[in-house]
Amino acid sequence: MTTTTLAPRTVDDLDHAGKRWITLAWIGGLGATLIATIVVATGLGPVWVPPSTVAEIVGHHMFGWPDAVGWSRAHDSIVWQVRIPRVLLGACVGAALAVSGVVLQTIIRNALADPHILGVTSGASTGAAVCLLFGSTTAVSTAALTSSAFLGAMIATVLLFLVARINGQMTSLRLLLGGVTIGYIFSAATSFLIFASDSPEGARAVLFWLLGSLGSAAWSSVGLTSAVVLVFLGVLFVMSTRFDALAIGDDTARTLGFSPIRLRIYALGIVALGVGAVVAVSGAIGFVGLIIPHIARLCVGSTHRALIPVSALIGAIFLVAADVVARTAFAPRELPLGIVTAVVGAPLLLVLIRRMRGTHT
Repeated sequence: MTTTTLAPRTVDDLDHAGKRWITLAWIGGLGATLIATIVVATGLGPVWVPPSTVAEIVGHHMFGWPDAVGWSRAHDSIVWQVRIPRVLLGACVGAALAVSGVVLQTIIRNALADPHILGVTSGASTGAAVCLLFGSTTAVSTAALTSSAFLGAMIATVLLFLVARINGQMTSLRLLLGGVTIGYIFSAATSFLIFASDSPEGARAVLFWLLGSLGSAAWSSVGLTSAVVLVFLGVLFVMSTRFDALAIGDDTARTLGFSPIRLRIYALGIVALGVGAVVAVSGAIGFVGLIIPHIARLCVGSTHRALIPVSALIGAIFLVAADVVARTAFAPRELPLGIVTAVVGAPLLLVLIRRMRGTHT
């Protein structure tokens, strides 16, 4: 009788397995936290709805259980028609912005890169400003505003590609400088549109939109946005190995058979589409794509197969919680969401800068 001897596991195998279990633990814990945050956030507001009632209403509409309705029609309308779409949209926007920051910090190789650096947010803001300031009363609907913002984001993306490719190949520095340039151009265009408009209400609406809000959330926008975000996250997750190679260096990417230039173009196009889609429904929201990737790296390291899902979950939790503060802190008035994310994000950014300074000195 022969015996089979199993080869001993190496230190690298054990280390890899340990990291995988740590990542799975983070994903499981953050997933449970996101679900709990969504349930609690849905119940919070001028009218308090207990988490158990929220769960029953959602279960009744989605699965037909429980059969017996033990809550009021007012609670049903508040939860299902108003708050659930808003909370789910916030989770989608937060996840997309956070993962966009992860990818941009990799392809541009700048720890302070975020979706604003593309100029896509500024382009979307200009498109929204055109719709709000010069559209007719009947034309300024949620669909028209979303379409105009998305079109502005795509125009900004095309211009970024053109600028980054002038007189040479697309590099990290060209992307960075091109994004900053496009952002300034569209920011100036938005300011000029506000100046040229004779509509005080329109100017106020533009300024509020520029600071971000989920107030226009509806099931129609949630369905389309969530589908785009899921595809967006899935495609970037599939590309995670390539991002790991690019993070090490262009030479490493070429050795593994990846073209750094082509990879940056593909990644930038995908990020631009994702950011344009979420900014079109939420307005310009800062600091999510800048801060969340660094928090995620502290949790699971820099491997993108772990970093992308963890960043998405943390971003979703953060924005859902920030939106609760935005709509309850000064109720019945709503605080622009961008103010809340800035209040939280700015101190974290200062901590990040301090850590970076300590690393390089």
